Amino acid sequence: MRIKTNALKSVRDFFDDELKTIYSSDEIRYYFYWCCEHFLNLSKTQVISDLNFRISESMMLKFNFAVKDLKKQKPIQYILETCGFFGLSLHVTPDVLIPRPETEELVQKIVNENKNFEGKILDICTGSGCIALALKKQFPNADVYGLDISEKAIQIAKENAEKNHLNIDFFVADIFNFSTEKRFDLIVSNPPYVRYSEKSKMQANVLDYEPHQALFVDDENPLIFYTAITNFEKKHLKPNGKLYFEINEKFSVEISELLKNTEFSNVEIFKDFREKDRYVVGTKYFAN
Repeated sequence: MRIKTNALKSVRDFFDDELKTIYSSDEIRYYFYWCCEHFLNLSKTQVISDLNFRISESMMLKFNFAVKDLKKQKPIQYILETCGFFGLSLHVTPDVLIPRPETEELVQKIVNENKNFEGKILDICTGSGCIALALKKQFPNADVYGLDISEKAIQIAKENAEKNHLNIDFFVADIFNFSTEKRFDLIVSNPPYVRYSEKSKMQANVLDYEPHQALFVDDENPLIFYTAITNFEKKHLKPNGKLYFEINEKFSVEISELLKNTEFSNVEIFKDFREKDRYVVGTKYFAN
């Protein structure tokens, strides 16, 4: 099927007909309106009020290609190469994970617990830079750093910093072999935590398009990143500094015990909006 005319109503009908066997009607309209906003700079209200609005042939091709990608279950964020996160507009590609609402909750928790923060923050496994960028936006006087092993991810994070006019030091590093002279007041990480055995429960749009390096860990050592980060913090997190983890809900107890056994007090597990254990938070201390 082809788009019949160059009116937006025809484009909307094209979305409905081509995608109805894959997505719900609400999802289809959401994708259609998002494409209108991205391609045409038209809001949902503007589109609804003028469905006879005419678009160019080249613009019709963009909508057509978007539908082709959606039929392959490619995430809309990768199709449009953009994603919203905590009030920021981020550039995303399949080289980085699409930021999740759960991670926004983590940022909100950090903001709520650290009013007027002005210290040093390190975001480990930064990906698109979403956490580091959101924290810098909320804490403009903080010094924020972000590291990732992926050079492509760091390039995107730097682009996002420039796009949002935020000054952050993003750099390529492997947390398993990284050291620095800096000491931090707050360390946060949303590392890979999905076990390979859990792949069968995941949707195709995630498995086929999002970077597996940023998602998965071996079943034999699912806490490998948490162990590495807690080893790193021994020299690089200041006394009374805070450590924030996003986690696999199946290992909340093990990760909290890891922190308790590594110079941390006030270690707590927090649930996300789906009522799953999703965050572990601790404050560093030195035993007498």
